[in-house]
Amino acid sequence: MSSPKTPTINGSRPTTAALVPTNTVATLDGQVVRARIDATLTVDDVVRQLCINLNMSEPAANFALRNETGELVTNDNLRRMIRGRVNLRLVRAPAIEARETADKLAQRDPQSLRSTVHALTRLIREEEFAQVFLTHNGLAELVDVIHSTNGNTLAYALTALQNLMELDYGWSRLEDTFILRLVRILVSRQALINVCRPATAILKKLVEADPSRVPGPMAGSSRSANPQVTTVYQYGFPVVFAQIRKEPAMLETVVGRLGGGETAMVQHSMMLINSLLAHASDEYWGEFIAMMESLNVTRAVVRLMSTHTNEDLTSCILDFQANWIRVVDSKKRTMPDPDTDTFHAAMLKFIWQGAKLEEDLNTNNEVVKWRKLGFGTEDVIEEFKDVGVLGLECLEKFVRGAYDFAQIVLEQLSRPDNKRCPIGKASNEVVELLSEHWAIFAPGYSTSTTFQPFFLDFYRVHSLATRFFIRMWGESNSELVDFPGVVALVRSQIKVALKSENTRPWHEVEASFLECEYRAIRERQMRELELEDDLLSRVPIRNLRATLYKESFEFVRQQRIQCLLQGAWFYNAIPETSLGLAAPKKPTRPWRFMRVDHGLKYLHFVDAMHNHHIRQGLEDLPGRIEISAISEISTGTCAAAVNFSTPPDPAGLPPQHPLAPSPLSFSLLSAHSSSLVDVVAPDQTTWADWTDGLNMLRRDGGHVTSQETAGFVQALTEIGLKIKLLDLSGEMVEIPSGLVAGPPPPNTDFFFSDL
Repeated sequence: MSSPKTPTINGSRPTTAALVPTNTVATLDGQVVRARIDATLTVDDVVRQLCINLNMSEPAANFALRNETGELVTNDNLRRMIRGRVNLRLVRAPAIEARETADKLAQRDPQSLRSTVHALTRLIREEEFAQVFLTHNGLAELVDVIHSTNGNTLAYALTALQNLMELDYGWSRLEDTFILRLVRILVSRQALINVCRPATAILKKLVEADPSRVPGPMAGSSRSANPQVTTVYQYGFPVVFAQIRKEPAMLETVVGRLGGGETAMVQHSMMLINSLLAHASDEYWGEFIAMMESLNVTRAVVRLMSTHTNEDLTSCILDFQANWIRVVDSKKRTMPDPDTDTFHAAMLKFIWQGAKLEEDLNTNNEVVKWRKLGFGTEDVIEEFKDVGVLGLECLEKFVRGAYDFAQIVLEQLSRPDNKRCPIGKASNEVVELLSEHWAIFAPGYSTSTTFQPFFLDFYRVHSLATRFFIRMWGESNSELVDFPGVVALVRSQIKVALKSENTRPWHEVEASFLECEYRAIRERQMRELELEDDLLSRVPIRNLRATLYKESFEFVRQQRIQCLLQGAWFYNAIPETSLGLAAPKKPTRPWRFMRVDHGLKYLHFVDAMHNHHIRQGLEDLPGRIEISAISEISTGTCAAAVNFSTPPDPAGLPPQHPLAPSPLSFSLLSAHSSSLVDVVAPDQTTWADWTDGLNMLRRDGGHVTSQETAGFVQALTEIGLKIKLLDLSGEMVEIPSGLVAGPPPPNTDFFFSDL
């Protein structure tokens, strides 16, 4: 067919009239023809008629259309290609390409292997290609390439597998030897950055493929009945950690990369650490956390807080904070057991040796040991029942860091019994105060929207606050009956010393604890007491607040998820990476409606020229994104296009430049840091509902983004607390400062009455 002729692809008899072509089509043999394509046809019909017009000898089923960038033309994007007059290429069908690619991998031709796996990184994303590739033993061949190559070829092969794992089937037979290969790649000092990035992402995906976290089938999904869908969820933390234990230096390398200059590698490393923390199983929990603490991972993250320049890392750091709250809370709920845990026994031994004391017998011939350190009894396990292993570790760190600990103890023992500061009890009380300050109530209930570097240095803050407690005890000339008063004083100082945590330098925190005078602190506390009720600081009320806090968080979480299920309209936006271009590509359809399905597995959407009524259900929403593919929710990253109005600034400021990033924008990023969605919310409420709602659905434990959500949780907690207190005060119930168990009954000659 000669190029001046314009075939018409419209389902009728081909003509060569002088019609305006819609697209140019390049063929495999180099021909370039202009074609007028009817947008109402399917892609199969378009390809078939092209083959007829071009007198192709092979069946039309062997061909497909792609644009110049390699994107496959489908029924979903055909109209966009026609409207944009995109140059097309008539190429081999994905099924044919998949068989040829699998065969080329099996041949291992050194001349073509690199180009083959490079092309595979793009093609494997297409489900039609992936299905045929898997049925032709493509996965096994790809894994063999990963085992046997290095350099850029290995990088391409790993990236191809990473892209394949975005599907929820097909990669269920990865063996332990392959996982160990990934671990050793990360350990290797010679491994290229472009090799380590996909290897890290694959390990993260394997950790999250936990059998206990298989997502439920989505109603109405054509794939929900596919038995292959759930088979990939058979790895999880135990399988991956078993290989990490063979190469302990792997975790050290990953933590070390947090201080690297390659932002994408830092982000991948943070995401892997977060995934390991979020999915660590009970069997290996203690061992894994001990390894992470020995590597000073919290210190590495604190350094990252002050040095990172990429906003995408902010979400990863906040996720780490939420995960570390799980770690601290788990320690607080775990009772020390020196009889079976040698580490616990070693800490107790170190504490006692640090005091440089000897056991004594009292007048009743009872051993006096731990009571010398300020505990109420000799049952040291019972003394730590409220603060658990966390309290034991904090006291051990305090002793280790206090070079004058023995002198502090001797000074207290030289005083009358009622004048001695109970050091052990004070240490445990400081743990409770810090837990209250940082809202460490239960795993998964973090509402912090800012960095908390002091929280990540929990032991150091505890040591400062404990030393402050002992100093205030002495300067106030307190007695044992004054213990609650000193606790209130320390609580007040903790609030002042740790305020503005995300911006305050560490030396100011130290000065607040070490240099403040008792008189000034007492005067400030008296002013505070005029504004608040001492009742709120009592232990039963603190426990009630913790319970209400969890209930409030869960209530707000369900409200946010209901907003996702209801759906909302957004403005399609221009991503930040395109804002610097002279002519950034604008969305062809300015509006997007998004809704999450009731299985909480997919985010469905539709783009439109105007917002209009969307029926309940998913029939009107042809597009969808798997929520498990969302690895990051980045805010303030895109701008509203200029062909429709920009949402008003929430602070009432003048309108921004049309292409400036909007504070109401957010992007959903995949594991490759590529954007899945770029939208601008119509108002602050919708932005908060969706950014926090989607974060709460993430598998690796999301954090709260907006101050609005954090404020709701706090407000509901305070309202619930006041209502409970009104009920108690109305019945004239006296709330004690603490609860003390009574003596046991003298005999068992009793029964419980049924009232």
